[in-house]
Amino acid sequence: MHMRDDARALSDDLVRMRRTLHRIPETGLDLPRTQEAVLAELDGLPLEISTGAGLSSVTAVLRGGRPGPAVLLRGDMDALPVAERTGLDFAADNGRMHACGHDLHTTMLTGAAKLLSAHRDRLAGDVLFMFQPGEEGYDGAGHMLAEGLLDAAGRRPEAAYAIHVLSAGLPGGVFRTRGGTAMAASNVLRVTVRGEGGHGSMPHRAKDPVQAACAMVTALQAWITRTFDVFDPVILTVGTFHAGTQQNVIPDTAVFEATVRSFSDAAQARVKDGTVEVCRGIAAAYGVGVDAEFVEMYPVTVNDRAEADFAADAVREALGEEHFTPQPQPLQGSEDFSRVLAEVPGAMLFLGAPPAGADPERSANNHSPLAEFDDAVLADGAAVYAELAARRLAAA
Repeated sequence: MHMRDDARALSDDLVRMRRTLHRIPETGLDLPRTQEAVLAELDGLPLEISTGAGLSSVTAVLRGGRPGPAVLLRGDMDALPVAERTGLDFAADNGRMHACGHDLHTTMLTGAAKLLSAHRDRLAGDVLFMFQPGEEGYDGAGHMLAEGLLDAAGRRPEAAYAIHVLSAGLPGGVFRTRGGTAMAASNVLRVTVRGEGGHGSMPHRAKDPVQAACAMVTALQAWITRTFDVFDPVILTVGTFHAGTQQNVIPDTAVFEATVRSFSDAAQARVKDGTVEVCRGIAAAYGVGVDAEFVEMYPVTVNDRAEADFAADAVREALGEEHFTPQPQPLQGSEDFSRVLAEVPGAMLFLGAPPAGADPERSANNHSPLAEFDDAVLADGAAVYAELAARRLAAA
C-alpha cells in the first residue's frame, strides 16, 4: 500500500502537529487541550469516534472495505511534571514537558489513521485506534479497558501494537522489539518510620527514626542481592527520603519511597512480601514503629513471541533491514500497555529518536528536562503503525 511514501508526503503536517502538542503538555488523565487537538486532526476521516467518560481518551474505529478481524494500535498522550530545559523554539513553558516522547506517539498514530483511511477499501477488517491519557503513573490503559475499549469495534482485537520512542540508546530511525518479557513491572514501596523525637545531643532519650530508616534503605539493597537470581533481577531505588526540620532535633518520623522493578510474576510476588518484612524486622530491631506499604502499579510487559516476530518482519519489509535491530534484553522501564497485552496478543516496539547528529549513547534520556526527539522519525513511525495493522489484517 506504499505506506512509507504516503507517510513521507504527510511529513510537514506531522511535524506541525507534534510541535503543537509539545507546546501544550498536560499530565494525568484529564488532557482537554490534547484531546481537542487529536479530535481536530481526525475530523473528516471515516472513523467512528468516542471519548472517555472518566478520562480524556479518544477511541476511533476504522471499518475496512471487507469483513475481517480487528487490530488495535495505541498511542499515549500525556506528559510529565518536568520543567523543560531544551531551549527549543517550541519548548513548553508551563512546568510540564513531553519528556518521554508521547507527543510523537500521538502524532504518529494520527498519521496512521490518515494513511489507513486512504486505503480503507483494501483493508480486510477493522482498525481500533487507542489514544490514551495517563500512562505516566495513572493507569490510563486500565481505565480505558474498564470503559470497554476492547469492545469498541464490536469484536475484540486479534492483535495489538504500540510504539515508544527513545531519545537515547538507539540510533535514529531504528526499531527494535523482542518476544517475551519486554519491560519491567513497576511498583512503589512507601515506608513511614515512627519513633520518638528528642534533642540531637541526647539520642539515648529518643527513638531515632532516621537511623532506622537509613538501615532499612541499606538492608533492602542487601536483601535483594542475596534473594533474587541475577537472571531474574529486581531493582529497588529509593527516590525520596524526608525527615526532620533542624540539625539538632531528632524527629518523630522519617518517610521514604522507592520504585521497585521486576521482570517475572514470581519475582514480583516475592519482592512484594519480602520488602515489607525487611522493614518490619529492622523496625523491631531499632524499637520503632513502621508502616510499610507495597503498591502494585504496572505488571510486566510481555510481548507475544509470534506477534513480535511479525512486527520485526513488517518493519524490515516496509523500511529496510537497516531499520530494525533485535532487542537483546528487556528494558527496566514499565508500561501500562502491559494491561492490553495481558488481554490481546501483540507487541511493544521501540524507535530510536535522538536529536539529529547526536550520539545516541550520550544524548539525554527519556524523562530528562533536556530530552530531545528528532521529528524525522515521525513519518516512519506512522508508516509502521499503518503497516502493522494492514499486514496483520491481510494475514488473518
